[in-house]
Amino acid sequence: MIALTAAEIAAATGGVLHADPALVVSGPVVVDSRDVLPGGLFVALPGEHVDGHDYAVTAVDAGAALVLANRELRDGDRDLPTVVVDDVEVALGELARTVLERLREAALEPGGSDLRVIGVTGSVGKTTTKDLLSQLCGSVGPTIAPVRSFNNEIGLPLTVLRADESTRFLVLEMGASGIGHLTYLTRIAPPDVAVVLVVGQAHIGEFGGIEAVATAKREIVEGLVPDGVAVLNADDLRVRAMSAAAPGEVVLFGEASDAAVRARDVRLDRAGRARFTLVERTQDGEEAADVDLRLVGEHHVHNALAAAAAARAVGLSLAEVAAGLTAADALSPHRMHVVDRPDGVTVVDDSYNANPDSMRAALKALAVLAGRDRRSVAVLGEMLELGPGARDAHDEIGRLVVRLNIGLTVVVGEGARAIRDGANHEGSWGDEVVLVDDLENARLFLEHELREGDVVLVKSSYGAGLWRLGDQLVGEAAS
Repeated sequence: MIALTAAEIAAATGGVLHADPALVVSGPVVVDSRDVLPGGLFVALPGEHVDGHDYAVTAVDAGAALVLANRELRDGDRDLPTVVVDDVEVALGELARTVLERLREAALEPGGSDLRVIGVTGSVGKTTTKDLLSQLCGSVGPTIAPVRSFNNEIGLPLTVLRADESTRFLVLEMGASGIGHLTYLTRIAPPDVAVVLVVGQAHIGEFGGIEAVATAKREIVEGLVPDGVAVLNADDLRVRAMSAAAPGEVVLFGEASDAAVRARDVRLDRAGRARFTLVERTQDGEEAADVDLRLVGEHHVHNALAAAAAARAVGLSLAEVAAGLTAADALSPHRMHVVDRPDGVTVVDDSYNANPDSMRAALKALAVLAGRDRRSVAVLGEMLELGPGARDAHDEIGRLVVRLNIGLTVVVGEGARAIRDGANHEGSWGDEVVLVDDLENARLFLEHELREGDVVLVKSSYGAGLWRLGDQLVGEAAS
């Protein structure tokens, strides 16, 4: 974070200062006392299971210069240096908003960094697109992007607060599970470029319907700075319709004929990685450059096009974009992470999260990876937050498993039972699809069932916990 005095932090958050006004906070802003560095700000967030206020003393002893809290804090006879606010989470957002405003003002001064903020949202692909953009932008200038999936009302401000006067690109993942969430996030960090990937069924149970999802995602476009650029998926009609809300330029990406950024001649190698020609329509015709993705799965072409369009909008050349996409790696864990084990089994760990769209994409990638010579094994858990349509959504995945000719499907947990039912109704028979009660039974089954040459996909919503099984299966690569 940029250096601020305690008085400036109190003013930004609307808090009451219980510390020396001239005290300078120059270290990072953290919510975990274990991450404290000298001179930093510890944000004491109250939680359902853990209250950050209980760790304020530990944070100060570790070097935190100041604590953001909802009450005065003492350690025996010692008063802890504190800014007291009504709502710590809201205050964190206000601090991030103020810091970003200062950075943008500084960027306008001679010698400023020309800071550009890119916001990414969508029901599928946010984190991968964010990771691609962070590597593209990072190749040409200092870039800040979220760690893991810091995309909510806590993670986004923490990401913003990592920026300083040298930052040229601030790439932000913006998640939403309800109306108004993106309005809140874009108030903290209005994007110069807003990317909308797809309106899908993720969290549809919380939203209450697909049109509500579209309304919520539209908020990122409405939250653009006055001359901001909207980068929209031309192939999703609900996303395309968001162009009406854009305050400035609209750039379409995808397969549609009017998309400004497209992929031509897409093909997959034997490892399931896409190669294509990146094409951009310009006033003078078209420009093209070749891209060889390192990411597994044809669906990543869509994410790459979104990242390419956004990178072009902030000034990267087409050649820089193509080279950056070719060099980009998968950064976040449990997302199509492919590991070849010494025993000849290939594990595809895509267990971070799941919804019907991402589940379909992962299963198609599994079928391509296995090809005709290897057995495909899908280990599938429950897709959460789908609302009343959950059973039908799981049933459809089971039917797709049969259509893709997946060799063995292991359905984990009662919540995912409809995957097995759908497969049986579609025509599966014998031992092609099995239902196990829990992770431990899945592990034991796979321990005896997997054989050399198998390609194993692990996929479920994060809350279903299959990422633990993914860790175990991938961990065996080192054994």
